[in-house]
Amino acid sequence: MTAQTETRQFQAETRKVLDIVINSLYTERDIFVRELVSNASDALEKFRHISLTEKPEFDAHVPLEINITCDDKEHTLTITDSGIGMTAEELETNLGTIAHSGSGKFAEELAEAAKKDVSLIGQFGVGFYSAFMAAKTVTVQTRSWDGSEGHEWHSDGNGSYTIKPCEGLHRGTKIIIELKDDAEEYSQKFTLERIIKQYSTFIPFPVNVEGNKVNTVEAIWGRSKSEITDEEYTEFYKFIGNAYDEPTMRLHFSADAPLAINALLFVPKDNFETLGMGRMQPGVNLYCQKVLIDQHSENILPEWLRFLKGAVDSEDLPLNISRQSLQDNALVMKLRRVITKRFLKYLDEEAGKDNAKYMEFWKTFGIFLKEGVTSDFEYQKELAKLLRFESSATEDSAMTSLQEYVDRMKEGQEEIYYINGPSRIAIENGPYIEMFKKRDVEILYTLEPIDDFVLSHLGEFDGKKLRSADQADLRLPESTEEEAESTAEASGEQLAEAVQTSLCKWMKEVLGEKVKDVKPSSRLVDSPAMIVNVDGHMTSSMERIMAAQSKMGPDNPMAMASKKDMEINPANPLIKKMADLRAKDQDFAKEVAEQIYDNAMIQAGLLVDHQEMVNRNYRILERMAS
Repeated sequence: MTAQTETRQFQAETRKVLDIVINSLYTERDIFVRELVSNASDALEKFRHISLTEKPEFDAHVPLEINITCDDKEHTLTITDSGIGMTAEELETNLGTIAHSGSGKFAEELAEAAKKDVSLIGQFGVGFYSAFMAAKTVTVQTRSWDGSEGHEWHSDGNGSYTIKPCEGLHRGTKIIIELKDDAEEYSQKFTLERIIKQYSTFIPFPVNVEGNKVNTVEAIWGRSKSEITDEEYTEFYKFIGNAYDEPTMRLHFSADAPLAINALLFVPKDNFETLGMGRMQPGVNLYCQKVLIDQHSENILPEWLRFLKGAVDSEDLPLNISRQSLQDNALVMKLRRVITKRFLKYLDEEAGKDNAKYMEFWKTFGIFLKEGVTSDFEYQKELAKLLRFESSATEDSAMTSLQEYVDRMKEGQEEIYYINGPSRIAIENGPYIEMFKKRDVEILYTLEPIDDFVLSHLGEFDGKKLRSADQADLRLPESTEEEAESTAEASGEQLAEAVQTSLCKWMKEVLGEKVKDVKPSSRLVDSPAMIVNVDGHMTSSMERIMAAQSKMGPDNPMAMASKKDMEINPANPLIKKMADLRAKDQDFAKEVAEQIYDNAMIQAGLLVDHQEMVNRNYRILERMAS
């Protein structure tokens, strides 16, 4: 050791940090490479900024880049940058102390955080020390951009370090790491290339590993949209999304307030969940200053937008914020809200500009937006505008929005009506829309199992309550005199009121606990009867799904979760004949009443005892044939 070499002790707080790094943080070791490359990129950026005003002459010809070399025989790793470099004083300040620590509380906070997530080390501004996760010794050779004398810093992390002059250095910093025995993989080229591609692909300076540039894909999200070709967008999508197809939609936007954001989001061509490939994982990566913070982030977008691919970069996030703290970080939550609302606004704009294109998106990914309505109250208002359903006012397979429905509502109509069914044909041949047809009142057709859950969670749209047509006490808009006459003429003569009352009471006795009540219907036109829900929060389709999920049979007391009424049509010929039959052959009339109930249950899509229904049906046919 020459007289020029000085040995110094680490600041007390620095020793504590080193102890935490060396003895406690032994998972996610790859982080240390990311930290050192990020530091090198920062040094290059600082030099580039200085060179705009100072015009430095020392080593002006040296290209701005990061070079990484490794020796798998000597088990060393070297990271070199041609950035701003450090003077002896800066070397002492930056590596010998943690100037902002103030007290032992800093180290205590770091120790506590380290138990949760090793990548938190960068948030505390001690990224350089992460090198000791893998290093026996660390040597730093550096020379400042001003051309002053170069110096070498060396330590084994055991409490002291040395600083000495070092001749023959170029501008910048070289970090030489002698690897621990259990960290020798970091002296292999393919390991370093893998880490760079994962974490540092978009560093704005060339990163060369053994002379080969590794970061070959540009972070195009930071460029102006007018400068980027469709081919560049597609190539970036394929890289970031690990995809082979082309995106069907893309959103590229920047914002300065409330946060500095650059985002590039893609909608892929296919929904892999419907192709039987399991639940998709989130496909958007979170970056801070082009350094990967959270790959396939679960925090940057709601789970129901997991089909999106792309990148979000925000300079306002703490560099290298940990995955653990992402979940509770207020900035990340604000970022999530801004990006989600911006994407939903984009979809609404696209639907207005090109409905055919939006409908292609809806058919493939609409199920995710429906999931959002049922699981995320915060965005229901925006999501409601994007929902699409068939309706009695649209042609077969054509769809309409809730806003278009409201725009077409009849005068005096205060509710949006919908009815679920397995198909459009089944709905239009069922009893629930008979009066809607007669009065020319539009009704939405909810053809997917989740649709009623969606509209039930939504509750209302544009101040109009959403009502299922299988609900009891449904009141359609008041009919005109002409409509009333037309309906009465179509329905025919009804049973006398006293007969209706008596018949309903008798049918309730016959059906017992199967129904809460039997009532005359003001809605039926042709059909003899229908089942309606007394519980305003439960539709028959929702009940059917719940029953299927719990595998309940018709004899299970929980199979019919909500209260049901049966409404009968006093003008229907079958109901009239049953009223007469009741006086002549009550046993046979009971069979007919139960068969009418089962038929109405089937039309409602609800469970019945199929074997009993079939046997009864044969008994009725035998009676009719005799």
